[in-house]
Amino acid sequence: MPGYSDRDRGDRDRGRDRWGRDSSPRFGSSRGFGGGDRGGGGGGGMRKFGQPGEKLRKVKWDMSKLPRFEKNFYVESPNVVRRSQHEVDEYRRKKEITVKGQSCPKPVFSFEEASFPSYVMDVIKQLNFKEPTPIQAQGWPLALSGQDMVGIAMTGSGKTLAYLLPAIVHINHQPFLERGDGPVVLVLAPTRELAQQVQQVAQDYGRLSRIKSTCVYGGAPKGPQLRDLERGVEICIATPGRLIDFLESGKTNLRRCTYLVLDEADRMLDMGFEPQIRTIVDQIRPDRQTLMWSATWPREVRQLAEDFLKSYIQINVGSIELSANHNILQIVDVCMDSEKDSKLIRLMEEIMAEKENKTIIFVETKRRVDDLTRRMRRDGWPAMCIHGDKSQPERDWVLSEFRTGKAPILIATDVASRGLDVEDIKFVINYDYPNSSEDYVHRIGRTARSTNKGTAYTFFTPSNLRQANDLVNVLREANQAINPKLLELAGGARGGKGRSRYRGGGGGGGSYRDDSDDDRRDRFGSRFGSGRDRDRDRGGRDRDSGSSRDRGYGLSGGNRDSGSNRDADSNSSQSQMLQKSLLGLAPQGGLSLIGQPGLLGLIPSFSAARDGKLAQVGGDQSSQQSAQQQQFLTASTPQISTLLAQQYSQYQSPMPLMSLNFIPDINQANFCLPTNGVVPPPPPPPPPPGVKN
Repeated sequence: MPGYSDRDRGDRDRGRDRWGRDSSPRFGSSRGFGGGDRGGGGGGGMRKFGQPGEKLRKVKWDMSKLPRFEKNFYVESPNVVRRSQHEVDEYRRKKEITVKGQSCPKPVFSFEEASFPSYVMDVIKQLNFKEPTPIQAQGWPLALSGQDMVGIAMTGSGKTLAYLLPAIVHINHQPFLERGDGPVVLVLAPTRELAQQVQQVAQDYGRLSRIKSTCVYGGAPKGPQLRDLERGVEICIATPGRLIDFLESGKTNLRRCTYLVLDEADRMLDMGFEPQIRTIVDQIRPDRQTLMWSATWPREVRQLAEDFLKSYIQINVGSIELSANHNILQIVDVCMDSEKDSKLIRLMEEIMAEKENKTIIFVETKRRVDDLTRRMRRDGWPAMCIHGDKSQPERDWVLSEFRTGKAPILIATDVASRGLDVEDIKFVINYDYPNSSEDYVHRIGRTARSTNKGTAYTFFTPSNLRQANDLVNVLREANQAINPKLLELAGGARGGKGRSRYRGGGGGGGSYRDDSDDDRRDRFGSRFGSGRDRDRDRGGRDRDSGSSRDRGYGLSGGNRDSGSNRDADSNSSQSQMLQKSLLGLAPQGGLSLIGQPGLLGLIPSFSAARDGKLAQVGGDQSSQQSAQQQQFLTASTPQISTLLAQQYSQYQSPMPLMSLNFIPDINQANFCLPTNGVVPPPPPPPPPPGVKN
């Protein structure tokens, strides 16, 4: 086979047009989909008009006019030929490999048995790999034989080499690229971090055979990426958004693509890339070879496989149910949001005392990442951070500092939960539990890469209640010890209305998901109930934060999702009367200034409040405060204080709970627990209507 120099032989300079001028225009930051500084972690930015890919039309392929190409290059080694079916079955059982489909080749037990050419084997020998991983052992014969396949395996299992080495062999059996040709191999990845890492592997293994590759992703200048594409590359690793940008503008094409890889297909679907993926696949000839890789096998991924793959064979390594790497020690700490900082500091003191202490801390939102990084650096911790708002040069620099160990603590959003391949990460800390247990598995998969060991610590709060069952299942599958508090939460979640001492504001609990980048969760976290009210900062200071929060400050409405879970012995009529009474005290807007769900949302039972005046006030209230209501305030305030103290005492928090700004003339009085002060009496009642002072 001719060498790389033959590919560029002649006077063709792919960097110039037919008149010899530089064909690479100067590009500023793009404002299109996935372009420039608006591009997100997956390469998709905001589009001003229209939908991504709407300018692209599905190609009507005439198979009779398409040039033929080869895709079956597998020659079974004599050792593999002699291997009995019993040996194959025993190997698959030992490595937890299951195969679905017809005519699947036997696995290879060594690199030599894979029959790779010398330019691949030389690199493998240089890296001192001992034996292929299970997904490689079964995936290489299948990919080299030209069949479509689906590979399901946990993170860190060697999936990248499982598809890249056959891709290099595939390329070297195709005609050379001509001017204007697009790539032969296309790898679609969900994030730029994963795309960059795949390109690094492609460069390492394709160097000896002179195979060129490029990485196309949003958040970086288009110019260098376009220059690579115009000069011709055999391998293109791309995020969907930026690739569609280039396809729509005619800067590249996929007419030569015969080997398609969908890496982390489940993640791309989670990120909403399905329409873009379908648009891109429509531009590729239908007789291509397609390989789909995923860590999970949900219904959406199955449907994608049915639509894109033909007579495919599925390889599962381990369970296809949600499962984590068994080399990871998983420790779950059930706690309250306000305890996280102190627990994190104690944990980091222990970790940094270790010789190998490289740690990733996952936080839910960008703002919390920045805040936590600022606090830790202020206290002397060598921490740095990345998230979707960081520029690409800054992210590259941070990851370089992290890899070299100059900054052994990396604080990140889920932008780094997949594809970040740093071999010596020893610890993963979930400061905030992710929105799904699938993301949890991928987060902790950043440690224990290959055959290494690692440890994952997780702070799990009652606001994560809906994920409790899934997390318990993940821990059980990995034979991990399970925190009894987590089991109690999981039991409460299954019961729907069961009571749990860790649930804070009542049952039915909903997990919190911040759909915006706003990070104004109060320091009391989930203990005051669910959803929108927890995200409102104390004192109602952030009412204009932009999220569509509930503005009903009624006492039962403050914790509406959990209100049905209060004690059954509460008399509904008395509860309603009490609510109406207190609501009637707020004609001047005092009650609406309370930032938390409402007074009675903190009291699980009204039965203790039936003494004295609390059960005596009811009926319809006028808009003005009457003398009777003032007497009610005078008599009820101590009882309300007592009830709140009893309810809140289990948390032993020194922070002020709320301001009693619904009581006249006590608006600035912080109600701290435990209460040991005397609430001053209210002022005299106002004169009746029509009576002048």
